[in-house]
Amino acid sequence: MPRLLDQILVVDVESTCWDGQPPPDQISEIVEIGLCAVDVATLTRIERRSILVRPARSTVSPFCTQLTTLTQADVDAGVPLAEACRLLSQDYRSGQRLWASYGDYDRQQFTRNCADYSIPYPFGPGHLNVKTLAAVTHGWTREPGMSEALRRLALPMEGTHHRGGDDAWNIAGLLCALLGRMRG
Repeated sequence: MPRLLDQILVVDVESTCWDGQPPPDQISEIVEIGLCAVDVATLTRIERRSILVRPARSTVSPFCTQLTTLTQADVDAGVPLAEACRLLSQDYRSGQRLWASYGDYDRQQFTRNCADYSIPYPFGPGHLNVKTLAAVTHGWTREPGMSEALRRLALPMEGTHHRGGDDAWNIAGLLCALLGRMRG
């Protein structure tokens, strides 16, 4: 299957989390997949989407709600992870397109959760780590968090930090700025 280079799919996931270790019967699971498609030719953000995912083996803790604003009721209305992965594959052709995230957490979380539930991994082999790209293209000695990278590049933080759709939008804006500067 040929790789499509028309878009980069910028993805940010939010997962169940706790202030400390998870309860013994729970695991960290994806509860939101934020996606922003970037048009490679024009370096513009063309879509912002949030897919809520219903966890199977965990619940949303008060700490998680405080961090993400997501509640148990929100994610209970979501789709199972298998359905979310099918949407990525079918609607966005995610297996054929380069995808990007800020850091490696999102890739690892997809890998873990798909393996946990025997769900086909929805992405192809091409993953772009925007956090590393930002650091190496600017000669930074460490990889800053997304908020700091946006600040350093004088880009606005739009929406609510730690919401998947908003974070994907902001990461995509950062990626567009980095690629635009590289193109000259």
